[in-house]
Amino acid sequence: MEVQIIVGILGAAGVISAFMYALKGLLDQLPDLIRSVRLVLDELRRTGPTSSPGSEERRPSSGSPDDL
Repeated sequence: MEVQIIVGILGAAGVISAFMYALKGLLDQLPDLIRSVRLVLDELRRTGPTSSPGSEERRPSSGSPDDL
């Protein structure tokens, strides 16, 4: 009975250790991710909104031959 308790405690400690190791790796990547997002947002603000090719306003046709 005592051996099962010890094995259970060691197993739980191993699972917690692996979880903390994975969490540390994830948290180590956050500063680079935040920096990249800020660079993208700054670039978007600097260049301004861009319109897609299909969203440009079209001038109404006056019916003259020059529009063809």
